[in-house]
Amino acid sequence: MTSWGILIVLIYVGITIFTPILSHFGLIPEPSFGLENPIYSPPSLGHWCGTDRLGRDVCARTLAASSVALQVVFLAVSLAVIIGVPLGMVSGYLGGIVDRILVLIMDTLYAIPVLLLSVVMAFLLGRGVFNAAMALCVVYIPQYFRVVRNQTAQVKSDLFVDAARSCGARPVWILRKYLLRNVITSVPVLLTLNAADAVLILGGLGFLGLGLPESVPEWGSDLNMALSALPTGIWWTTLFPGLAMFVLVLGLSFLGDGLEIWVSKRQKSV
Repeated sequence: MTSWGILIVLIYVGITIFTPILSHFGLIPEPSFGLENPIYSPPSLGHWCGTDRLGRDVCARTLAASSVALQVVFLAVSLAVIIGVPLGMVSGYLGGIVDRILVLIMDTLYAIPVLLLSVVMAFLLGRGVFNAAMALCVVYIPQYFRVVRNQTAQVKSDLFVDAARSCGARPVWILRKYLLRNVITSVPVLLTLNAADAVLILGGLGFLGLGLPESVPEWGSDLNMALSALPTGIWWTTLFPGLAMFVLVLGLSFLGDGLEIWVSKRQKSV
């Protein structure tokens, strides 16, 4: 499964890299192109995935939305790791009032349903690529915090940490030099699984009209627009964006499961 996950993710990364180049040379239409195209044209040689109700090429929008989804998800999970991991290490190492305050805040965020929290954050921040990434980031910070805090609380009582502390090492040095490499092993697994979840949440925000601006191609907003035409037999405007989202989520899930198996085997062998 891991190899399939890597292959699928690499394909989407390739789409992100090469779609602007192909659009620039006219090999695929621009995502917003379509004013002179027929409305709801079925798949054909001219339009491989057909056109939507505005005459826009569905293939071009699906490929462009793939790039946008990867960018937003990568930014969201990266920010969640950058914020959640240090907070979890500080909370687990220091304990006391700092730990109790951080745990209270993170538990409160964690108790709110994921989609509801992302909807509230998206509503407060407004539409935009960075705002959508921040709305997703807030959802995942508590997960990294909880995992890293628990591991830090366990590792900080080990002999090598006590030895470093008795030698006068500062807490920042201990956290960076000794604790980080011991608690970071589970982060890649959580990152890939969160990325798969973030793709679905981003699609949900777009479907509700709270994700990205209308000018930015996005699977959720395209599915929302296509849903009303589905009962009339217009299937292609729903199939291709939905299939692209499904395959990316499947690839990230495969990758996360493979990383989890690899990490568990490595921990058993140590």
